[in-house]
Amino acid sequence: MNPQFNESTLLVVDDEKQNRLLLTELFEGEYKVIQAKNGLQALERARSHAPDLILLDVLMPEMDGMATIRALKREDATRNIPVIFITALDSPTDEEQGLNLGAVDYIAKPFHPSIVRVRVRNHLQIVHQRRLLEQLAALDGLTGIPNRRRFDESYALEWRRCQRAGQPLSLVVADVDHFKAYNDTLGHAAGDRVLQEVAAVLRQCARRPGDLAARYGGEEFVLLLPETGAQEAQMLAEELRAKLEARGLTHPASPVGASVTLSIGGASSTPMQAEADPAFFPLADAALYQAKASGRNCVRWAAA
Repeated sequence: MNPQFNESTLLVVDDEKQNRLLLTELFEGEYKVIQAKNGLQALERARSHAPDLILLDVLMPEMDGMATIRALKREDATRNIPVIFITALDSPTDEEQGLNLGAVDYIAKPFHPSIVRVRVRNHLQIVHQRRLLEQLAALDGLTGIPNRRRFDESYALEWRRCQRAGQPLSLVVADVDHFKAYNDTLGHAAGDRVLQEVAAVLRQCARRPGDLAARYGGEEFVLLLPETGAQEAQMLAEELRAKLEARGLTHPASPVGASVTLSIGGASSTPMQAEADPAFFPLADAALYQAKASGRNCVRWAAA
């Protein structure tokens, strides 16, 4: 079995304690199993535990399985969790209804344990493959750090989070100085290695779990710093500039100096509305152009 599967979490939902225990024992030792005895408890535990797969009974009092899956599919946090119905309702009409509501599989009771185990394993394999593809789609192929798509998603998310918490958000925008001249002189393969070096330095500066270093496009990079004020962010931007210069990557065509350098701009704000201010990124970008106009290899910050 793939070692990653041992980290998978199953949510078993059934109003009959015996059925919950049977399914828990079936997967014990293979996955982490959590239980819920009704639909409302299933919703709460799906939100709090984010399971990889839900095994859901249909016939439950008050809130049955059909109502539960409808509620799961309405919420952003739970709509993508795959659901397998395990139920005594075995007519084609019941199965069709369950699949139409978004279930990925439908297993009739009484079930054969080995069949349930294989079906669960197959669906978890699909979950892991989908997540791997999502991760790859969010990474820049050359540098291995997040790409612009991932940055845009994180930017919107962190803006809202900082707005709710009343915390500042800082953004650093960095550009490799005279990168075209570098490519023209030493070739694109050497230019690719420079971009990889810049990404490595950015990773070092994105220290906290919420920090995000990303390649924005070409030779431009961004560093998103939630819950970070202007003073701390500027110090981090200067550290980034100095770290890359200290690597001493030879740049024979640069009028700035003997090695590869960065021009860096930045901005800080305490979000006041839920949607990201469309003027915020341009502020950081304008500061970047100020750094270029000031001779490059320096940091400039947008006025608060």
